[in-house]
Amino acid sequence: MMRTLERVCVLTACICAGIGAAGAQTASVYPAKPIRIVVPFAPGGATDILARATGQKLTEALGQPVVVDNRGGAGGNIGTDVVAKAAPDGYTLLMGGVGPNAINVTLYPKLPYDAINDFAAVTLVATVTNLLVVHPSVPARSVKELVAVARARPGKLTHASSSPGSAGHLAGEMLKMMTGIEMVHVPYKGSGPALIDLMAGHVDLMFDNMPACLPHVTSGKLRAVAVSGGKRTSVLPNLPTIAESGLPGFDAGSWFGILVPAGTPREIISKLNAVIVKSLSAPEFKERLSSQGAEPVGSTPEQFTQHIRGEIAKWAKVIKTANVRAE
Repeated sequence: MMRTLERVCVLTACICAGIGAAGAQTASVYPAKPIRIVVPFAPGGATDILARATGQKLTEALGQPVVVDNRGGAGGNIGTDVVAKAAPDGYTLLMGGVGPNAINVTLYPKLPYDAINDFAAVTLVATVTNLLVVHPSVPARSVKELVAVARARPGKLTHASSSPGSAGHLAGEMLKMMTGIEMVHVPYKGSGPALIDLMAGHVDLMFDNMPACLPHVTSGKLRAVAVSGGKRTSVLPNLPTIAESGLPGFDAGSWFGILVPAGTPREIISKLNAVIVKSLSAPEFKERLSSQGAEPVGSTPEQFTQHIRGEIAKWAKVIKTANVRAE
C-alpha cells in the first residue's frame, strides 16, 4: 500500500514538473505566429483605437503581426463570445470594456459567455474620460446648478444617450439615483445622432466620451459641466468631477483592457502583461492615448480582475434600481 502511494506521489510530481516545463517552453517560443485582438465593436470607436495602438506596441515588442478583428453586434456580446470560445493559447485577445465585461452581465438576461469565468485578465489598459455636457440654453454651469434646474422642472429635462443600457444612459440613471431628480431618457442609435440633436437643442444634456464632445465644447455649441469619471482630465484640468461637485462616489467613466480565454498559460499572460504595461509608460504611446481622451493605466491581472468584479456590482445596482432593459 505504501509503495503504491509513493508511486502515485512520484508520478504526480513528474506530471506537475512536466506541465511547468511545458508552460515555460510555451512562453519562451511565444508568439510563433500572428496574434489577433478581437474588438467587439465597429471600427473607429474608442475600443478600436485603443486596440490598434496596443497591437502596434505588441508587434514591435514580440516580432509578430497583431491583427485587429472587429466583431461588432449585440452591445459587444458577439465579439466577446468569440474570444470566450477561442483556444486558450495566447493568440486570441479581447479588447474588453465596461459594456460587454461589466454592464451587460446584468443588462442582458442571458449572455453566451461568463464575464468572469470564461476569461483571464491581462491588464487594464486605459480609462476614457466622459463628460456631462448640456445645451447652452440650459441655465447650469455646475452639477449643483443642474440639479437645481431639474428639481425646479421635474420630469422636464431630457438626457440623451447613444443607446439604451449604454454607459452614457446609465451615467444619467446614476445621477438621478444619487440626487433624486427626474429626467426623461431619450435613446438614439449612436452618439453621433444624439450629439446632433443636443447641439440643436432638441434634448438638454448628455454623458458622452470626451473625444466626441470636446470639439463642440471648444466651439461653444455645448457646455461642459463636469467630468463623470473618478478624476479630472489633463485636457480640461479646471473642470471638476461629479464626485467633487457634491456627489462623492460618483464614477461613470469608461475603461478598456486586454483579456484572454480562461485556461491561457500563466506564463503567456505574464509576458503579455509585461509588454503592454511597459508600453503604457512610453511617452509617445501616452501622448497617442491622451489625444483620444484616454488615460493609460496598466495593472496586474489580479487588479484588473478585481476592477471588473467591482464594476459588475456597481452597474448591477444602477440597472436594477432604474429597471433598465436591453432593447
